[in-house]
Amino acid sequence: MDAVVDVVLPVFAIMAAGFGAGRARLLGPAASEALNGFVYWFALPPLLFAAMARVPVAEVFHLPFLAAFGGAFLATYALGTAAGRLFAPPDLARQGLQGLAASFANTGYMGLPLYLTAFGTGRALPAVVATVFNAAVAMALAVAVTEIGRRDRDGGRVVRDVARALATNPLLLAPAAGLAVSAAGLALPRPVATFCDLMGATAGPGALFAIGLFMVGKPLAGGRGELAWIVLCKLVLQPLLAAWLAFRVFPMEREWAVAAVLMSALPTGALAFVIALRYGVYVAGTSSAILATTAVSFITLSVALSLLR
Repeated sequence: MDAVVDVVLPVFAIMAAGFGAGRARLLGPAASEALNGFVYWFALPPLLFAAMARVPVAEVFHLPFLAAFGGAFLATYALGTAAGRLFAPPDLARQGLQGLAASFANTGYMGLPLYLTAFGTGRALPAVVATVFNAAVAMALAVAVTEIGRRDRDGGRVVRDVARALATNPLLLAPAAGLAVSAAGLALPRPVATFCDLMGATAGPGALFAIGLFMVGKPLAGGRGELAWIVLCKLVLQPLLAAWLAFRVFPMEREWAVAAVLMSALPTGALAFVIALRYGVYVAGTSSAILATTAVSFITLSVALSLLR
């Protein structure tokens, strides 16, 4: 019960505050877009940069953690993509985005603040590594599958679009720059460190508030069976797979194993909606997945935290 009161309840309270502000029209759609832009471009990057710059490079490439978290993601993505044939005519682009909705964890906007609240600011590295994996691997996979699924694209253009998406992603560039600083053996100057700490401190509440604003007026769309399958994959199957891999298959320090499970147990991330909206494919379904998994995750995350703590 302490995990719910101390960690999960405050996190969802901030989201509820954002939702209430949107419903009361104190802040409108323009505010949601602006706040999302602030978190994505200005708050999260300094947090990720500083977290990487302050630790040895060897600690970042934690292969057992990457195998557990990444393996659970890839397996769940495959399940979500394959199940797409059950709910709609075969369409690779749609199936790929359905797989993303069933597996893409909200590590940046929700995982980092949740993990920092639960375990403290000095132990953010596992959550940061999970966020970087999502930015580098999950987004690249989603863009590639969607591009291939759109039959008007050739192979060369697919490669260019994926490369462009990665090269302009601040959630990938910032930690890469931090890794370079760490590899060079450089210490962050105090003004830079203070700037990163101040900006990074706004990422958690800003991201959670933005999620609440985003959910205002988003109706559930699609079939109940399809949505139920996505919720089951994202909030049950994926964390169970991660727990099996982290605690049984790839032994690692308990702190990293716990992080692998918690980061996998997060609801669908908002960046999945960004990709769907960009291509105009499975937009309503992705929005419904985010809304449903976020609502149900209050229960599942509470259970996971109670067991893991």
